Amino acid sequence: GEIIGRSRVTGLVDRGEGKGALMYSEREVIDAKTGEKLATLTSTSFLRGDGGFGGPSGPVRQPHPEPERAPDLTLDLATRPEQALIYRLNSDLNPLHIDPQVAKAAGFPRPILHGLCTFGTVCHALLRSLCDYDTARFGRMDLRFSSPVFPGETIRTEIWREEGGAAFRARVVERDKVVVSNGLFRFA
Repeated sequence: GEIIGRSRVTGLVDRGEGKGALMYSEREVIDAKTGEKLATLTSTSFLRGDGGFGGPSGPVRQPHPEPERAPDLTLDLATRPEQALIYRLNSDLNPLHIDPQVAKAAGFPRPILHGLCTFGTVCHALLRSLCDYDTARFGRMDLRFSSPVFPGETIRTEIWREEGGAAFRARVVERDKVVVSNGLFRFA
């Protein structure tokens, strides 16, 4: 089938000179043949260096809080050293993911894994741990990317059961660094 994606900016927040800006956006995904809405994707983008334009300073959307107790479930999923090369097949040809010089110029010690790969790995952990791979039970998820993952690292997803779903975060095992925070999962 064919799908259509329609995007729109839903808000801008000026965090101030040198502090960047936040851009809120929404994309509706529609079946081109039937007109049925398949999904609504919402996103918050941090725009480094774009603050101080005189726009509104709020409201800032608050992320889902993380529980202050040990997680109920954890699942470790390894990424592969060549995984960024494979993810280029999704048409994300940004050299940040494969070229050490470009990564260094962007402030990273080496190429980083695609955010889509990190997202997919965490989604896999939730689908396996909470839904027993039954996609009909998977309703929605919200998360915040907190730090990059490097190809070959292991992503540990930490899950706290809540009514109607779960809170979650993910960390890289090798560096004990949180890479996804303030996650919220809801059953369908």
